[in-house]
Amino acid sequence: MRILIIEDEESLARNISDILVKEGYLTEIASDGEQGLQKGLNQDFNLLILDILLPKLNGYEVLRELRRNKIKTPVLILTIKNSVDDRVNGLDSGADDYLIKPFAIAELLARIRTLLRRNAEDKSSALGAGELVLDTTKREAFINNKSLNLTPKEYSILELLLYNKNRVLSRLSIAEYVWGDNFDLFNMTNFVDVHIKNIRKKLDELSDEKLIKTVRGIGFMIEELE
Repeated sequence: MRILIIEDEESLARNISDILVKEGYLTEIASDGEQGLQKGLNQDFNLLILDILLPKLNGYEVLRELRRNKIKTPVLILTIKNSVDDRVNGLDSGADDYLIKPFAIAELLARIRTLLRRNAEDKSSALGAGELVLDTTKREAFINNKSLNLTPKEYSILELLLYNKNRVLSRLSIAEYVWGDNFDLFNMTNFVDVHIKNIRKKLDELSDEKLIKTVRGIGFMIEELE
């Protein structure tokens, strides 16, 4: 998953980026509003983290211009401006969430995971890669038109991987998406490996394609096949 950080405070932007990279995300940084707007308009991101007090264009201007151009990428505002009017202005401009500086890293990560999960749930009802097809309305999966007998958790993992084809997802991101509020950091990430192993076994019974790739030290991904 790719996240754009639009923040003019260099040390804060770098710290956020380093934390997100450790969580398995890919990041880019823009240090002013104009640069952030151009990146947001011309590149594909799963999430934007946006400061309000930016040089050249402020965060509200960036956000309104993105929405005017039909960019629907989720936006998390980070700012020291904490009045009710400021929060209302940010949300009315098209923000999806609002976090006041200073903030706890755990809360930032939780907000990010929530927005990414919500965005994935809003996507198209038809997903696929290679011989694999998912019907998200009926929550059914098929290989070569043959039904895959998946558990609900296995289906959810496949669905998330397909929503994020060609992007590496950390075990933490997968576990939080699948188990939600029941997520347990010390146990669930190991459960992800067990479920991935079971999914691969079921895929292998119906296809020779190796769809799920392990990225050592980070997590898993499904690559788009030619």
